[in-house]
Amino acid sequence: MIRWFGLTVLLLVTASQVWPHQQKEAITKVLFNPRTNNIEVMHRFLLHDVEHAVKALRGGKANILDSQSDREFFSSYVRQRFSITDQDGRTLSLEPVGHEIEGRFLWVYSEVAMQENLTSLTLRHDALRDIWPEQLNLVNVERNGNVKSATFTGGSTEISISMD
Repeated sequence: MIRWFGLTVLLLVTASQVWPHQQKEAITKVLFNPRTNNIEVMHRFLLHDVEHAVKALRGGKANILDSQSDREFFSSYVRQRFSITDQDGRTLSLEPVGHEIEGRFLWVYSEVAMQENLTSLTLRHDALRDIWPEQLNLVNVERNGNVKSATFTGGSTEISISMD
């Protein structure tokens, strides 16, 4: 009986350590911030995934915790693979704000001045999906307390969201 209990505990501990690394997912928040009059974009990625991605993209070593260059490389990569287009097909010019490590996540930030009369947005979020086909990118768009979500999986490349 004790032997089974020990084996069960070992399996649970092992599974809890492996599980987070098997979930290839990122979360992005697009916030219409009336205080700053900006649309703020905040991407959150697991450090483990970021480090493996930088290794794959650069074809060598990566050290996200200690290398500003690796963090800047990844931030630039994310900005190249994320876009917002308005209802008239104009791409909003997101400006980089920076990035930071918080716990086990790397955050990548950008913003653009709020646009008048936005009725819909078309989002594209391909970060890490070129490396891992199973990558899931969730985007939550928050405006005036209302949240709408877009989930990028499989072959999805662009998703439109009504802003009414």
